[in-house]
Amino acid sequence: MSSNGFTVESHFVGKEATRKIYESLLKASRKFGSVVEDPKKTSIHLNNKTAFAGVATRKSAIILTIKSDRKLSSPRIHKSEQTSASRFHHESQVKFTCGCRC
Repeated sequence: MSSNGFTVESHFVGKEATRKIYESLLKASRKFGSVVEDPKKTSIHLNNKTAFAGVATRKSAIILTIKSDRKLSSPRIHKSEQTSASRFHHESQVKFTCGCRC
């Protein structure tokens, strides 16, 4: 449990399919170094020295917000926001495409 009373597990109650997506994301992220999960009320922040991503859970997908120092262009990004002179937040929906809700 985090110091704010929220847990990673609480974000996945009734959302077992998205837990598998989240675990895959964590595994891939850890290839680049340590990752600390910081659960908040509506999302889970993924931190190294600072937050580099946020994960909001839905029943059949996660909304992944990636922090960047530049605007990214990709058809997978459905929302980009410049939050300061050198910081951008990019949102992408990640879900299973097979329809099986593995």
